[in-house]
Amino acid sequence: MKELPQITPRQAADLVNSGDTVLVGGFGMTGNPTQVLHALAETEVRDITYIANNVGEPGLGGGRMLRNGQISKAIGSFFTSNPEAVAAAQNGAIEFEVMPQGTMAEAIRAGGAGLGGFFTPTAAGTVMAAGRETKWIEGREHVFQPALRANVALVRAWTADRTGNLVYRMTEQNFNRAMATAADLVIAEVEECVPAGSLPPESIHTPGCFVDYLVPVRTLAADLGTSATIEGSGKRVGDVRMRLARRALAELKSGDIVNLGVGIPTLVADLITPEHGIVLHTENGMLGVGPSPERGGAMEYPVNASKIPVTALPGSSYFDSTDSFAMIRGGHVDAAIMGGLQVDEQGNLANWAAPGRPLLGVGGAMDLASGAKRLIVTMTHASREGQPKVVKRCTLPLTATGAVDVVITELAVFRFVEGKLCLTELMPGATLDEVEARTAADFDVMLDG
Repeated sequence: MKELPQITPRQAADLVNSGDTVLVGGFGMTGNPTQVLHALAETEVRDITYIANNVGEPGLGGGRMLRNGQISKAIGSFFTSNPEAVAAAQNGAIEFEVMPQGTMAEAIRAGGAGLGGFFTPTAAGTVMAAGRETKWIEGREHVFQPALRANVALVRAWTADRTGNLVYRMTEQNFNRAMATAADLVIAEVEECVPAGSLPPESIHTPGCFVDYLVPVRTLAADLGTSATIEGSGKRVGDVRMRLARRALAELKSGDIVNLGVGIPTLVADLITPEHGIVLHTENGMLGVGPSPERGGAMEYPVNASKIPVTALPGSSYFDSTDSFAMIRGGHVDAAIMGGLQVDEQGNLANWAAPGRPLLGVGGAMDLASGAKRLIVTMTHASREGQPKVVKRCTLPLTATGAVDVVITELAVFRFVEGKLCLTELMPGATLDEVEARTAADFDVMLDG
């Protein structure tokens, strides 16, 4: 059996040409081929189209190439994790295209499978559907998405054998598996390379036929950025946020498979015990998410959608981003708990583009809002400027149309009952007069007692 060449990061970088389109694996900095990217940042290569979930972190991974002016266009779902990428997009230093995370994963998978594209219900009725071909399929509007392929894919695996078979660690499958199939040249940065036959065939995630070169290099804590330690993850905990998380948990029932969005919803994971019987799903590739560890980081633990290290409960499983979003779009996720910027009387949700900020951070929100069986939104009742968030009609870019089932704020719980917004519960300390004064939407009152 043929053995693949093992090369250095600099030799790998020399295989990339100016003008190439490059797929880059990773979710945040986990599963990211950081050291090949840093070697590429030391070359004269320019005019790169960079396809990845995000453009690294400031000065790290693709962020180092960005600083050097080597990236001319970026295609991804969550640029806002790197403020320098946001600034580059705002000042015109790079072109950019934002895609829903699940749509991007499936577009890469389609590219690797030799397909031209596909129709998806994700993003229907939003600004991301503008100019796209749409079709109504079984009573639901779908948007056409062309497939994505590249000249080069840079992926990161934990273990490879010398024939190129790859095994990924924990949540590091993310975009790597699909990207390894969707390029003319595939370079895998790997933690270790073992002799052929050392890996059980049933454990292999990417067969060696997809891979051209191996780059054995050890992961450093510095390569993991903000995910390196739980202390550096930026996790925010406060009384109001925890109250909302506890109330959201009360909406769930034993046996539910539940996705937690970024921000307040991720705090629900710290409240769940095995006795709840709830299985948490995270869009970067895990079922069975447990509470954050007291210490440690992404070298020891998986990460969630907020790039925060978490524990794995008994019965957990790991998978890649394409499988993860297939679970969501396919109706296998019972509930999604998401943050919100606005919810209106029609059950429309806006949660990915704040006023006055560029449209650069959709992540998986559109997929989740339109794909989960039940959508629970947790948010403060008003913005920092005091503007109501429960409104007659959303004025911010929509995430999904007619998708919201429950809204939980620090003042109230609203439900959509037969399509009508209804106040069903006052939170402790809140009054009906206060809710009416701070809510812009019309609603029915259905309070017990």
